[in-house]
Amino acid sequence: MPKVLISDKLSTAAVDIFKNAGVEVDFMPDLGKDPAKLAEIIGQYDGLAIRSATKATADLIARADNLKVIGRAGIGVDNVDIAAASAKGIVVMNTPFGNSITTAEHAIAMMFAVARQIPAADASTQAGKWEKSKFMGSEITGKTLGLIGSGNIGSVVANRAIGLKMKVIAYDPFLSADRAKTIGVIKVEELDDLLARADFITLHLPKTEKTANILSAEKIAKIKKGARIINCARGGLVDENAVAEAIKSGALAGAAFDVFATEPAVENPLFGLPNVVCTPHLGAATSEAQENVALQVAEQMSAYLMDGAISNAINAPSVTAEEAPILKPWIELSEMLGGFAGQVTESPIKEIEIEFVGDVGDLNLKPLVSALTASLLIPLVGEGAVNMVSAPIVARERGVKITEIRRDKQGAFGSYMRLNVITETRSRSVAGTIYSDGRPRFIQIKGINMEAEPQKFMLYTTNADLPGYIGALGTTLGALGVNIATFSLGREIKDGEAIALVGVDAKIDAKTLATIAKLPQVTQAKALAF
Repeated sequence: MPKVLISDKLSTAAVDIFKNAGVEVDFMPDLGKDPAKLAEIIGQYDGLAIRSATKATADLIARADNLKVIGRAGIGVDNVDIAAASAKGIVVMNTPFGNSITTAEHAIAMMFAVARQIPAADASTQAGKWEKSKFMGSEITGKTLGLIGSGNIGSVVANRAIGLKMKVIAYDPFLSADRAKTIGVIKVEELDDLLARADFITLHLPKTEKTANILSAEKIAKIKKGARIINCARGGLVDENAVAEAIKSGALAGAAFDVFATEPAVENPLFGLPNVVCTPHLGAATSEAQENVALQVAEQMSAYLMDGAISNAINAPSVTAEEAPILKPWIELSEMLGGFAGQVTESPIKEIEIEFVGDVGDLNLKPLVSALTASLLIPLVGEGAVNMVSAPIVARERGVKITEIRRDKQGAFGSYMRLNVITETRSRSVAGTIYSDGRPRFIQIKGINMEAEPQKFMLYTTNADLPGYIGALGTTLGALGVNIATFSLGREIKDGEAIALVGVDAKIDAKTLATIAKLPQVTQAKALAF
């Protein structure tokens, strides 16, 4: 009988689900606060069910000799070492949609609270004061709400705000025009445009390299005078010091924060300022949400431990035991194709076409499509916000159409896949196959034939096909201390456009990339990580 440990405060209903499924369960909701004790006993368990208090570190995972699955009740998996779990064959699951409604509702509640100064007015009144004239508020009706991020939670906030008779504008580089129309928002192309127009600004996006400090001091200075900021998404998206200074100067009328750059937030520049509302990361803190994610994670873990079914897995495809050895290399190729396209695409995606040519078209294509779509979206929406199971749903929510095309064998390769990404401004394609060694290869990019084995870190450039480029690129990389592992080239026609895909030993940093982009032959340079 498989055995599961619950080391965080989950609803006790989860215990009943495990037991009813035939899984033995130990409920120790405070154990996550004692990592030494957890490490001492983790080797006894097949499954670990957690929330945010337990840290599934590489050291803990190294001790988990019998662990097969980690289930995170909630969306964030930043407290789980995904790489370490994957290396040890441990499936990591989350529950990506269980907190959407409650987090959206909290954002709306925070908007009301800061608009009407409710917390301060409550404290004043209960202190025996009657300061009616002190707490002059602002109506919501007719005001403009600016959404930064319009995914699952953002779209719920938009729906609620529209019901409150607000005008909703949204900045999201990957929001299509059709999706914007469907959820009833007006899409703006530039963040500065939203900042200049919105009376209330609310953030609903993950924290990634691209979104960290998205509301920097420079951006906050461009916000409409008298506006209010609400952040119930992730700490570190907003420069809290800059917000504090803007409130002190009167540039901002108020702010409401549920998340902070440093948590637990025992001190913060926002604390104590007038018309600032702060809550201790309560976005998902409703009894309904806690129940939902607990039930979901228990059901998912039980299904995996008892039947081998995988759902909402961060690091594993949904495949049967019989299909696994056949599909494994094609799933790896799918992830490479999607990951490449996701990292080089900068415009909103309208549609993706996935061509399966030859024998691959006879396989179970669902895990391939899901793996490709997930890896395509991860650079755009962030780790944890999408996985192989949720990828089609997330794509549909963002108005991305997915088309599968099967073709008979053609060309030099007996079986291969091609991904066509169609945006509002252009179309881009990348193709790959599986060689006889069982490893994936890129065989075509932007219609240009080439042969390149994917590496963990790569540099991709498009350049003019002029003499001296290979030497210039190699010399530049050498001078910057970048070691080349592989080097693949392709060109359209002589003196036309050419591409280079270079495998390197370490991630290309922003400074190195900027130097490469300045080479006279280069038209585009991208640092890739797979």
